[in-house]
Amino acid sequence: MRAALVGIDFGAGDFNASVEELALLARSAGAEPITTITAKRSSPDAAYFVGSGKADEIGLACVDQNIEIVIFNHALSPAQQRNLEKRLNIRVLDRTSLILDIFAQRAKSHEGKLQVELAQLQHLATRLIRGWTHLERQKGGIGLRGPGETQLETDRRLIGERVKALRARLAKLRKQHETQRRSRGRSHTFSVSLVGYTNAGKSTLFNALTKAGVYVANQLFATLDTTSRRVYLGEEVGNVVMSDTVGFVRELPHQLVAAFRATLEETIHADLLLHVVDGASPVRMEQIEQVNLVLKEIGADHIPQILVWNKIDAAGLEPAVERDEAGNIARVFISAHTGAGLDMLREAVVEAARAAPARSHLFEEQDDAEPEDAPDGEDADDALDADDAQDADDADDAQAAHEQDAQPAEILTSTNVGPR
Repeated sequence: MRAALVGIDFGAGDFNASVEELALLARSAGAEPITTITAKRSSPDAAYFVGSGKADEIGLACVDQNIEIVIFNHALSPAQQRNLEKRLNIRVLDRTSLILDIFAQRAKSHEGKLQVELAQLQHLATRLIRGWTHLERQKGGIGLRGPGETQLETDRRLIGERVKALRARLAKLRKQHETQRRSRGRSHTFSVSLVGYTNAGKSTLFNALTKAGVYVANQLFATLDTTSRRVYLGEEVGNVVMSDTVGFVRELPHQLVAAFRATLEETIHADLLLHVVDGASPVRMEQIEQVNLVLKEIGADHIPQILVWNKIDAAGLEPAVERDEAGNIARVFISAHTGAGLDMLREAVVEAARAAPARSHLFEEQDDAEPEDAPDGEDADDALDADDAQDADDADDAQAAHEQDAQPAEILTSTNVGPR
């Protein structure tokens, strides 16, 4: 799909990096960026976001280059999106809708699909008038006289019912995750979560540490579903549970943060966060700030964190470990692609596990105990998968129920195709 990208520079942040990221997002969604239109403004235009003159310029570019969709690098209000589509006579997408579309394509697990659908419906509820204005009238006929119900009221009611059902199912899955975490807590299993900006190399690092075979690609949001594996880190620590989570991005839609709370709770309840950073990115410091903002939003900013400076092979750096003034490990420089520095990272995790207050007494007891044999990686994975067996059964039941009542959602989401 041929796309025109539109970015407005309001004088905040690295504008060029933001536009480049929009192009990556567009390609990840399956669009082909043909042209990029930029402008500078002090504030958004209330009607068109870009102003009527710039809107006409976008319209001419769309006609000249056979553009099929216009993608804005900003969140548009329902009125702005409706006005632009009417003036340009072409489908207009904002940054929030684009990210939601990418998440819908990437979600593979039952839980991931439920979370994406919830976020989509919450976003759609504010934009129903765009697709259903031709049906905004009262129902009538024999036996149907009276107050009646408009099409929009019907849509809102159906969306509300569907959102309520999705929240109930996600609450059930949330309880199952809590049960698993309590089980790991009783066994004093140290938990590590990989967090970071999207495409920073989290899944590549996860595979290098666990041999899990998680899908890896040079694209944004290649991984959505949280994957956890046990990793044996020697006699002192034994097994730790390592989780690969969804990547973050600047201006991550609040609907997604709320909908993916069940998934992100693996991060909230972790004992240690490995914050993976693209060491070769020129905007890495801004990306670190964006990730920390999301961690604060979900209540995970208090968890101990180690910065993992990834892609040092592309940045021309050497493996190293940096400590803060208190002597704690602050940064580890590695390359998940080449394997350089991974031993240093494992040692950093072991050191963090030994220093964890809730586990320090365990290591004192282990000094006098005989070490257990190191479990085989495949056996360890099977053991963790066995913990999730009940989840799989419940997910199958939920999937059957999901398919049974999916028709209303299909009708409602059809408004995404554009103005009628």
